[in-house]
Amino acid sequence: MFEFNEQHRMIEKMVRQFGQKELSPHVPALEEGAQPYEIMRKFARTFGLPGMIDGVWAKRKKKLQAKEAGENGAGEKEGAKGMIGELGGLGGGDPIMAAIIGKELCRISPGFMLSLSATVGLYGGSVMRKGTWDQQEKWGIPVLKFEKIGAWGMTEPSAGSDAYGGMKTVAKRDGDGYRITGEKTFITNAPYADYFVIYAKLDTGDNTPFRDRQIQSFVIERGAKGLETSKPFKKMGMHASPTGSVFLDNVYVPADQLLGKKEKEASKEQSRDVFSGERSGAPIMALGIIERCIDDSIKYMKTREQFGHPIAEFQGLQFKLAQMFVIRENVRNLMFKQLWAQTEGKVNMAEACAAKVYCGQAAVNVALDAIQIHGGMGYMAETGIEMLMRDAKLMQIGGGTDEIQFNTIARELLRKGSLE
Repeated sequence: MFEFNEQHRMIEKMVRQFGQKELSPHVPALEEGAQPYEIMRKFARTFGLPGMIDGVWAKRKKKLQAKEAGENGAGEKEGAKGMIGELGGLGGGDPIMAAIIGKELCRISPGFMLSLSATVGLYGGSVMRKGTWDQQEKWGIPVLKFEKIGAWGMTEPSAGSDAYGGMKTVAKRDGDGYRITGEKTFITNAPYADYFVIYAKLDTGDNTPFRDRQIQSFVIERGAKGLETSKPFKKMGMHASPTGSVFLDNVYVPADQLLGKKEKEASKEQSRDVFSGERSGAPIMALGIIERCIDDSIKYMKTREQFGHPIAEFQGLQFKLAQMFVIRENVRNLMFKQLWAQTEGKVNMAEACAAKVYCGQAAVNVALDAIQIHGGMGYMAETGIEMLMRDAKLMQIGGGTDEIQFNTIARELLRKGSLE
């Protein structure tokens, strides 16, 4: 699995054409704060995602209902893989297809892809992995079909890297439901989302230290009394991806909105699965950014003249371009390795973290080199390269900073005691 087959190449071409024709013209408006969701819905319609989701869901629903009824052989994992793949419905459960979609959209607008993957991957993935069949049907399927927009609420003002221990949002039992109070921040799609997955610590009324309390996840709909969201934040990059805060003031949540409908310690593990998927997916976003930077640099070097010669003849720039290509090969290979690991169920935490660190740094460095090759034009918003550099920087922060990745890698190596 180190190259795309003919079908993959065909999809790659189709998605690139969509990106150039349907997404690229809207990038300036997206960078100024326009909402990306109608373009997402057009993307879904263009590639037949709603029909595909309906077809897969019909089969999956039968399996889940049979499992709920206690019938033998009714498993859930197979259906989950078919529904969400690694990017929440993109690619029909084929991680390579999902990766192609991701990297091609990232060539045009990483922020757009971030917002898209957050709604179907982070939010959608959580609901489709952990929710009961009726929760999946009510709050998952509409999001996978882009009829509704989802947001995944984990990060808090005082709980960034210490996501679990520093969490202060609390869910207190109230009759057959819960009362949730707290604040989530840096949440992708929060300003406009229809549905939210919110993580909160369970208040059982005992003396368990707050830091050690169970973490549960809930689905909350916009319009719930006590739930408010902020306006979109102003950010360094990822302008095409609306980011904001979610405020929860004694929000009543019925018991059937507890994901899985049962209180389980597994919620922390479920969120870790999402983090692992986010880290494994870093090479996809990086590859899209890097390939766009290289292609644009080649074109510019061959047409831009200085001192009577195309700048493509200058050895210093040739070396810079060649180094960018070497980095691209490393990122591409890391992407294929992570795709293989996902397909085989062999995702390694240390390797996923290493891939995220390397690819985040690589995307930033290649974008900076592309700006340098373009000179003054690279510094202008007109070329789009400065946008790619700003967007790439988030890869070193979001989903766990580089420093947290290094901590995790070292901890995993020391726990195993060797590379094997």
